[in-house]
Amino acid sequence: MERSTDREIREKLVSRGVESLSDAELISIILGDGGEYSAIETATRILDANGSSLLTLSRADMPRLRMTEGIGMRRAAVLTAAFELAVRLRNQEAAAPSVIRTKDDVAEIFAPQLSRLKHEEMWALYLTSANSVIEKRRISQGGVTSLTVDYKLVVKRAIELLSPAMIIVHNHPSGIASPSPEDIALTARITEAAALFDILLVDHIIIADNASYSFRQHGHIQ
Repeated sequence: MERSTDREIREKLVSRGVESLSDAELISIILGDGGEYSAIETATRILDANGSSLLTLSRADMPRLRMTEGIGMRRAAVLTAAFELAVRLRNQEAAAPSVIRTKDDVAEIFAPQLSRLKHEEMWALYLTSANSVIEKRRISQGGVTSLTVDYKLVVKRAIELLSPAMIIVHNHPSGIASPSPEDIALTARITEAAALFDILLVDHIIIADNASYSFRQHGHIQ
C-alpha cells in the first residue's frame, strides 16, 4: 500500500479533521518538512522504534530520539516540546477543582504526569467532606525504586487546610502496580496518624503504566 505524502496528510487534516489522522500522521504534522526523509517516513520509523506506543515514545529523551535515523536535533526538540505541552495541559486540567468518586477519578488526574516518570513521586489530594479537591500537592520525590515520606508533614498539611479527608498517590516506574511492604507500612502509619485528628485516609493509589492499585479495594485500608 502506497504511503500518503506529507502534503496529502496535511490536506487530509483540513478536509476530514484531525481525528481522522493516525498516530504516525499526527507525529508527521508535528515533525514537519525537512531532512533526508519525509515527515511521515520519519514518524513511522520513530514509532516502530518505540513499539508503536505513544506512551513509550513520550518517555524518550532527546538523545534516544536522535538515535532514530532522520530525526536530528530540530525534530527531536519539536517532538519533546509537543509531549511536554501535552503533559502541562493535562496537569492544568487536573489542577481544576473536581470531585473524587472512584479510584479511576484519581488515576485520571495523576496518570498523565506520573506514569511517564523514571523516578517515584508521592502526591496528596486533600478533600472536603463532599470529596471535592481542596489541594493537590507533591509530598515526596525519590529514586527509581523508593522514596522517603514524612507522614507527619502529610497530616500536618491536612490540618492546615482543615481537610477532613485525603488520598495519597504515588507511581511505580517499574510498571508493576502492586504495593511493596514499605508501601503498606507507610499507608498504615499515615492512616493511624490522620485518625488522631479525625482525618480519614480515603485511599492510597499506585499508578504504573496503564494500571492502578487501590489500597482500600484490596483491604489495606478499612
